[in-house]
Amino acid sequence: MAIRISDRIQAMAASATLAMSQKSSELRAAGVDVINLSVGEPDFDTPEHIKEAAKEAINKNITRYPPVAGYADLREAIAEKLRKENGLNFSAAQVVVSAGAKHSLNNAILAMINPGDEVVIPVPAWVSYIELVKLAGGVNVLVPAGIEQDFKVTPAQLEAALTERTRMVLLCSPSNPTGSVYTREELQGLVEVLARHPQVAVLSDEIYEHIDYSGAFTSLASFPEIADRVVVVNGVSKAYAMTGWRIGFMAGPESVAKAVTKLQGQTTSGISTIAQRAAYAAYSGPQECVEVMRRAFERRRDLVVELAAGIPGLKANIPQGAFYLFPDVSAFLGKNTPDGKAVSTDTDLSMYLLEHAHVATVPGSAFCLPGYIRLSYAAGDDALREAFAAHWPSYIDSRKIKNIHKTPNKITLQWTS
Repeated sequence: MAIRISDRIQAMAASATLAMSQKSSELRAAGVDVINLSVGEPDFDTPEHIKEAAKEAINKNITRYPPVAGYADLREAIAEKLRKENGLNFSAAQVVVSAGAKHSLNNAILAMINPGDEVVIPVPAWVSYIELVKLAGGVNVLVPAGIEQDFKVTPAQLEAALTERTRMVLLCSPSNPTGSVYTREELQGLVEVLARHPQVAVLSDEIYEHIDYSGAFTSLASFPEIADRVVVVNGVSKAYAMTGWRIGFMAGPESVAKAVTKLQGQTTSGISTIAQRAAYAAYSGPQECVEVMRRAFERRRDLVVELAAGIPGLKANIPQGAFYLFPDVSAFLGKNTPDGKAVSTDTDLSMYLLEHAHVATVPGSAFCLPGYIRLSYAAGDDALREAFAAHWPSYIDSRKIKNIHKTPNKITLQWTS
């Protein structure tokens, strides 16, 4: 008799981003030269001073069980980072270190959401949000915001989505998958709505905080009207190129921190001692490496916006953060490929690009907004140029771009005849 898999796991969708990355890896293993623009991972090495801290921890035999909530000095360093960079007054007791931001999100949702509680999520949204809410028994309430509004929900949309059953709003800025960043003024409009609904907690995913090109990142926890019910999630993966180290954290009301610590104590216990020492070095050490990577991503952002503008039918905004482009590909749908294969959906287009153009992307439907695809520009310049030029031959206009005029939110092209 086969072992039965639980209903909760059978109801959970597999991660579309990981699935596409796996498919591209399989093609590479078969000898196909795939350009992987599906993965949300910096292509830089972890800075040397951080790696040295990990080596030192090994050499000093810092290998015993750590505190469930994380080492006290790491939690204090995180609290200091929040004070210094974000103007937030969290104590170390309000910080819990977990195995990555995804783990922190899962902990926070399980700690605050009961079966039947509604969680409002602007979409497009990262693929795991919806599944984590389902795992907790919550009800997802999705609020769509397309490219015409820069993928950002309005106060009116938020107000319309809130009910007496709403217990959480989950927001990500800078955004995965769109790269959109809410201005302080835009957040203030949302805060004014939330202030009228005191039963609603806010889960603010700020993992892309340092990959910001607007120069004006604002944490939702900085608004006094709602500060006592905001839980911030962040970590070292994106800012310090430490995706494999698996260190994230949540900071929020002490009651939530205690609940998350209880949960973590019965599941993972404390997080890797070696990774924690590395994370301490990341937060307490020199920060120049963060700006070096941010500038590199901004330059690549400019490059991919320029390259995307050279593909007729591809409609893209100018991302203000993260390392993703989320273009509208509806002009390509309902048509046939050069070999006669129908492209009806964004998933069809992503699979065509992978199988025929050997470029891995993620369909927008995975992020709950069909008609788009996500492309990561956390890749080298040569790979990006090749992906947009050599691998989109049937879509590229034969004309050449003569001049490009860019403003913060618009790009205008002048073509040769």
